[in-house]
Amino acid sequence: MTVSTRELAAATPPARDRYVDLLRVASLGTVICGHWLMAAVSGDGIGNLLAVLPALQVLTWGLQVMPVFFFVGGFSHALSYRSVRRKADGPVYAVFLRARLRRLLRPTLVFVLVWTAFALAVQLAGGGDGRLSGAALRLVTQPLWFIGIYLAMVAFTPPLLRLHERWGWGAFGLLAGAAALVDVLRFALGVPYVEFLNFGFVWLAVHQLGFLRADGRLRRPRRPAGLAAAGLLGAVALVAYGPYPLSMVGMPGEKVSNMAPPTLALLCHGMWLVGAVELLRRPAGRLLARPRAWRAVVAANGIAMTAFLWHLTAMLAVYALQLGLGFALPDPASAAWWAQVPVRMVAAAALTGVLVAAFRRFEAPGDSGAAPGRGPLAAAGITLCLLGILGLSMTGLGGLLHGHSATLVALPLTAPAAIGMALGGWLLVERSAAPRRVRLRG
Repeated sequence: MTVSTRELAAATPPARDRYVDLLRVASLGTVICGHWLMAAVSGDGIGNLLAVLPALQVLTWGLQVMPVFFFVGGFSHALSYRSVRRKADGPVYAVFLRARLRRLLRPTLVFVLVWTAFALAVQLAGGGDGRLSGAALRLVTQPLWFIGIYLAMVAFTPPLLRLHERWGWGAFGLLAGAAALVDVLRFALGVPYVEFLNFGFVWLAVHQLGFLRADGRLRRPRRPAGLAAAGLLGAVALVAYGPYPLSMVGMPGEKVSNMAPPTLALLCHGMWLVGAVELLRRPAGRLLARPRAWRAVVAANGIAMTAFLWHLTAMLAVYALQLGLGFALPDPASAAWWAQVPVRMVAAAALTGVLVAAFRRFEAPGDSGAAPGRGPLAAAGITLCLLGILGLSMTGLGGLLHGHSATLVALPLTAPAAIGMALGGWLLVERSAAPRRVRLRG
């Protein structure tokens, strides 16, 4: 039975934290619009507007909002795991993983399979080697890094939640201190490969802030204000006096990136963003009490992941249509380029809507629960998914027939191998807990 957005909104429990739902939608929407704006496509390929106009890099201090999404993830994972733990009569790890990943992995793997089929057809036809087509096949999978990191957060939720329940703010401090130590080893002592540890320490520290929010430890205004001030001052000091770049997103050709791997500066940036959005909780809560505003958030939450997966496809299609109609692509950041920005973004939004309508059913939650399952099998499955999706974000789909590979930490991966790992991991996660159909009421 299909439930309408109006019915879902009307059935919202009074205790639900509506602001978290708004933050989830707003953070993904900001990322989507940022990608549409930053893509500087010309006859020479696909570049980055922030590289063309470096002065705009300061905008990333407000527009790099992935930390907010991971913060919201921590809040949701804490509530979800505790709910499963209360209700289950046996091991809960496999049940928790399967429940959290089902709505995430299904639309992701559909996206991967559709684009793999398209890329394979293009390359079998002798295409895919041009500057624009080759860049597009590399670019379209890059946002999958975010899903890979999110998978790691889900996998580590049970042990980190136990650490949080014992130490509270101390658990966050432990992860933040580990991130700082990694940067000292990296920049001061030149220890090779140690920087990759911060893919875990930095993002899991932000995730840990979501646990603190779930326990009400960020509700007092002084705590978010202090967190925001400490984060902003720390980020400013690190960028001004340390080896950290100004941009909080990755830039092509840069020797040091705040994103890949993440740095202590990015963690400070995440702290200030989390503190800032928490200070807006009360006025936003008054807005979300209005039925129309809440219905809009409910509707957007139902399609947010699908829109995120397909938004670059829509943008690339807009540029392809422009070229197909014989319109020249103006130089990025030129007057003509800026004049076309509103038209391109409206067209990309419309085409994203079409793609969402076609693929949104894969994001719909299932109607089955799960009996207690096999934790080791689930852990193996999510590990394969994580490595496969992160690997695919690095390899792209441009070398399916030529064995093109990329190195994930110390593991060389080709695109076919990464796709196989992701699909195999999903199968293991599905097999780790036997489905149990339940009757839904209301």
